Amino acid sequence: MDLRDLRYFETIAELEHVGQAAERLHRTQPALTGAIRRLEKAAGAPLFERAGRGIRLTPAGKVMLRWARQLRFDAQDAQREMSDIGRGLSGEVRVGVVPTAAQFLMPKAVSRLLKEAPEVTLKTTVALVDALMPMLRAGELDLIVGTERRAEAGFVSQRLVEDAVVVAASAKHPVFAGKTSLKALGEYRWVLQPAGAPTRDWLDHSFDRHGLPRPVVQVESSSLQMLPALIAETGLLSFISRRHLEGPGRLRSLREVVLKDTTMRRHLVVTHRAQAYLPPAATRLIALLS
Repeated sequence: MDLRDLRYFETIAELEHVGQAAERLHRTQPALTGAIRRLEKAAGAPLFERAGRGIRLTPAGKVMLRWARQLRFDAQDAQREMSDIGRGLSGEVRVGVVPTAAQFLMPKAVSRLLKEAPEVTLKTTVALVDALMPMLRAGELDLIVGTERRAEAGFVSQRLVEDAVVVAASAKHPVFAGKTSLKALGEYRWVLQPAGAPTRDWLDHSFDRHGLPRPVVQVESSSLQMLPALIAETGLLSFISRRHLEGPGRLRSLREVVLKDTTMRRHLVVTHRAQAYLPPAATRLIALLS
């Protein structure tokens, strides 16, 4: 099988359309059709079937896609490993980072790495872990520093630190004037991430479990970095990492609303593909984060 044919096949499988794949790859449709025919001849089975105006993978196609990706990963890893021989701590490391880790874990580790290895370059992508995992699966990232999630075959995770997510408010908020309870928190308005974000869902379910209405969200923001400042400026409640409230970089105008029912404990982990090649600089970065 030709690696170029497999690369074309991956793109067609992703887009489920030969014409769109031809545009992305800057190739003609007959060229891509020829690649598919060669792969189907080698596989001894059709790889695609019609689906409306597009196409979709057959069971054989799904198997082919898994191996096509693995072959691409192996070819890329071999090239990177050979180019790293004798270079030591240099080259590029592609890292996906969740916002909390980007703010509180990465700066110190990166600073130490660059002092040890001035020739290393880092390419970072900051996003939630659900957005980063597809990039790791596709081989676009070497590793993710993110929140722990259910184990997935083919990936290895190592715990770094524990993190607590808590309710926070301006130190002048009236919530601190009386007795704190989950019911009392429901009387105020909030600034939270959109529904579907892990911390937002956890908080919503905490109210659900006690038979209480979910928090009334007045401001919804997908930017975790913006939440602490919004809390301080608007007088709304929010749900953020306790790290924003501790240490020398803390916002002194904010306080934690201490309540067991609204304290979410999680771990930050580093995750990479189990069989993937990790550049020496990536391995060193993991050690510095640990």
